[in-house]
Amino acid sequence: MENIADKTIITVVGKDTVGIIASVCTYLSESGINVLDISQTIVSGYFNMMMIVDMSGSAKAFVECQKDLDEIGERTGVSIKCQRAEIFEKMHRI
Repeated sequence: MENIADKTIITVVGKDTVGIIASVCTYLSESGINVLDISQTIVSGYFNMMMIVDMSGSAKAFVECQKDLDEIGERTGVSIKCQRAEIFEKMHRI
């Protein structure tokens, strides 16, 4: 069972192009980050993906992953954001 502290939410939004999912998933795999859940849609040519990942096996620190994914987003023309699930849940709890 994965610890909530190890879970991260990754969102990817932008104009749809070839290779977005491949770029993100290749990076995650090479970094030892496991995808737990993934949802993606394309609406009127715009790509939207949300992933929940387990970072417990990551070879890199959270901040380094954020930076790397930002760079992948710049190269592929999309916005990629990472947020710890624990913080996301606290922010959305009322």
